[in-house]
Amino acid sequence: MSADTSLSQTDRTRLHRLRERGRSDRAELYAVLDAGLICHLGVLIDGSPVVLPTGYGRSGDTLYLHGSSANRSLLAADSRDVCVTVTHLDGMVCARAIFHHSMNYRSAVVFGTARLVADDEERLTALRAVTEQLVPGRWEHSRPPSRKELAATAVLALPLDEASVKVRTGPAKDEPEDYQLDFWAGVIPVAMSFGLPEADAAVRPGLDVPDHISALASRGS
Repeated sequence: MSADTSLSQTDRTRLHRLRERGRSDRAELYAVLDAGLICHLGVLIDGSPVVLPTGYGRSGDTLYLHGSSANRSLLAADSRDVCVTVTHLDGMVCARAIFHHSMNYRSAVVFGTARLVADDEERLTALRAVTEQLVPGRWEHSRPPSRKELAATAVLALPLDEASVKVRTGPAKDEPEDYQLDFWAGVIPVAMSFGLPEADAAVRPGLDVPDHISALASRGS
């Protein structure tokens, strides 16, 4: 973990609009990343922008993304500048005026030079981070990757040296004169939930739902 607890401020991460929504503490970057399941990787391929949704995981100050070893976006990102974003939608904000409708959200934008991970030990560390990001506790309750499976998997590493965080919370912010209008205003909360586990039809008889799966499902109840 970086000794500096503040986020970098560069030409790419400096906020130009609604600066009051910016967050400068590195812990807030970790919080946004650690709460997510899907990120979007932006990379140029043959001069055209491509945005790829994919799973990810964080280990210290490194973000790991994974995909097929034949994935063009991951291969094209190696040793090149990329952009990765993670966004959480927390609420729809209804104002009295259409112009002031908004959303409550938490978002992170990370810039940096990506690298394909070649070292097998780091690749396993990365895949563990991705697995635990999606289903905490799953790494210890699954067969580890075989050498063939590792060869078929590409892992991309991105340092968290250059990043910005932006958060909106709270109610609508209308013009002073509009607060007298007879229009309802407020926030409609938005939250992701998990349902009850559905066992695979081929699961061997007598195998109960493991605690780490039950714990994940309980977050949605």
